[in-house]
Amino acid sequence: MPILIQFLFRMSFGLALGMAITSPKQVTSGYYRNHLYVLLGLNVLAVLVAVSAKSHFAIWPAIIASLASYAGSVIWLYEKPRPGIAALWLIAAASLVGGWITTKFPQSSSHVAQVLAWLDMPSSGLVLGITMAAMLLGHWYLNSPTMAIAPLKKLVAIMALVIALRAALCATGVSFEWQSAGPPETVRVLLLAVRWLFGFVLSGLATAMAWQTLTIPNTQAATGLLYVAVIATLLGELVALMLASGAR
Repeated sequence: MPILIQFLFRMSFGLALGMAITSPKQVTSGYYRNHLYVLLGLNVLAVLVAVSAKSHFAIWPAIIASLASYAGSVIWLYEKPRPGIAALWLIAAASLVGGWITTKFPQSSSHVAQVLAWLDMPSSGLVLGITMAAMLLGHWYLNSPTMAIAPLKKLVAIMALVIALRAALCATGVSFEWQSAGPPETVRVLLLAVRWLFGFVLSGLATAMAWQTLTIPNTQAATGLLYVAVIATLLGELVALMLASGAR
């Protein structure tokens, strides 16, 4: 349950933020309206998880994000960009708070450990959500092929940045853990290998190839590569959550 609700909040946070920073002047309203239903589904599921374990999880962040997702979809139905973007920022904020509330922060006096713990949720959410937002936007070009390509290139560039940032944070965390607790068990090393291979190497390669493909430009081929990036980041971040939960 903790892994599931963390995943839901992280994806909701990153996806809402990725959509919020995408210009409605260059992207049709259907992109926001349809994918707010995705956010609605994520947050309703988070509500159900929280309800099933009231003593462990706060329910109000997921409720706020769910209501904002529904309201946002209605707002975009009437093509009101400003309140629509505001709804996305509200979803991102509620999901961020929800993710932090459900995080088990280490009881450590080390400032490094505390900072890494606070940055873990948002950095993971950005990798998951920005990648998903980029893939969904690439797919939306099939519905609106005349849209400007700049918004998609912007999201792909941000993908590269957040993947690099996440890799740096994870490398710092692994180094800190090994120095304080010694080398991990073999199973944990294998999980780390899977986490890095898919979460950073494959996702980074797919991101670079998508960027190069957009210079042609070819949005369909780029979207296919973004599908690969989505799968890679999903697997990488799920393994990271398993590692953080102490899976052996």
